[in-house]
This record gives sequence, C-alpha cells and structure tokens, in this order.
Amino acid sequence: MRAPYGLNILDNCLTCPVREEHLFCNLPADAVHKLNEIKSTAIYPKSAMLFIEGQQPRGIFVLCAGKAKLSTSSSEGKTIITKISEAGDVLGLNATISSLPYEVTAEMIEPGQANFITRDALLGFMREYGAVAVRIAEQLSRNYYTAYEEIRTLGLTSSPSEKLARLLLGWSKAAGNGDSVQMKLTLTHEEIGEMIGTTRETVSRLFSDFKRRQLVQLKGATLVIRNKTALKKMVNS
Repeated sequence: MRAPYGLNILDNCLTCPVREEHLFCNLPADAVHKLNEIKSTAIYPKSAMLFIEGQQPRGIFVLCAGKAKLSTSSSEGKTIITKISEAGDVLGLNATISSLPYEVTAEMIEPGQANFITRDALLGFMREYGAVAVRIAEQLSRNYYTAYEEIRTLGLTSSPSEKLARLLLGWSKAAGNGDSVQMKLTLTHEEIGEMIGTTRETVSRLFSDFKRRQLVQLKGATLVIRNKTALKKMVNS
C-alpha cells in the first residue's frame, strides 16, 4: 500500500522484508499472527518524536522503514546521540520492560513507519510465547553490550580523530567488505559531533583532514570510505 513520502506501508509482519534479521524474526506462525493483532501502524515525518527522554514508557516502537536517532541530553543542553536506528530495530524496549522512564529521545531523521505495541500487550505476548521472551532477553543483553562499547569509546578513546574513525568503521560494516565502500550520509556534521562527543567545527575539520589524506570522499550525500585499512590503523595504534 502506498503512503505519504513515497513509502510502502508494511501492514503484515508475515510479509515484512526485514523480518529475517531482527528481534521478532522467524517466530512461530501463531506468534507472528498474534504480533499482527497487538500492533498499531503509523507513518511519521522527518523530525517526528516517537518518545522523549524522561517520559513514562507507553510501549515499544518497531521501526519498519526509515531511520531514527536516539539521543540523551544534559540539563545544560549538551546532547549525545547514542544510536542511529534502522528498519527492524525495536525502540524503547529497556524502559518498557523495566517500567522506568525512557532513557533516550527517539526522533525520526527521515520519513518512516513504525509499529507501536503497548506495554501491557508486550508483556502478555512474552507470557504467552516463550520464544518471544527469550528473544527479548537476548536483545536486552545486546543493548547492554552496545551501551558498554559506547561508554568505552567516549571515555577511553583519546582523540576526536580516533572516535570518528571508529564511527566510520562501524558504518562500513553494513556497507560492504572491501577496503573501499560507499553509503548515504544522512547526518549533519553537528549530529556526527553529538555521536562522538565533539563539536560541529571539529567534525568539519576532521572530514577535511580525512579527505586530504584520501581516507574518505564526499559526493553530495554519498560518503565513500576509501581506505578502511588506514582507519583501522588509527583505531588500533
């Protein structure tokens, strides 16, 4: 079904094109039918807020299309982006299971679709299907590991150039296995700075330096990582 922003509405979890890769993938058919019953689908424009840091959790959002940034802010207004979520990711899971306030803000960075499942419906789904409960436990463990890696990168990485190299290498994993890969760059330099704990000006300077050293190339919204081997040396040095 066509929708605003040129999206195709994914209204059936059984035929979802990303269901082979993520949390609610490869479940028994009766569990997927139940998932269809308890979810509600909505299309969101760019900059729409799915939930806000500190808000009491209403439930989870399963991102079906588009991208969302997860961020946390200090009382002084400093913001860190903790993750860029893509199709198949489940947002708000930690808070919904623990019944604690959302620990981050989830904002769409491009138009997309998300399925919403209330907290009560999710808990009932877990009680009824043991496979779902196991998958969610595994996802919560991965979330913990990811948070640990983010803290380690921000806290122990000494230089902004190494942090940017780590970020680019992380992005490159999904783009290909060669030493040169390309991807669409949807983030501004300010947002990239919020991911690695530095300023927009520093990110712009680092990109200029990386381009001069022929590590990366920017062609409009396309980012080409030209030398992953050199970036890895920066991280491991």
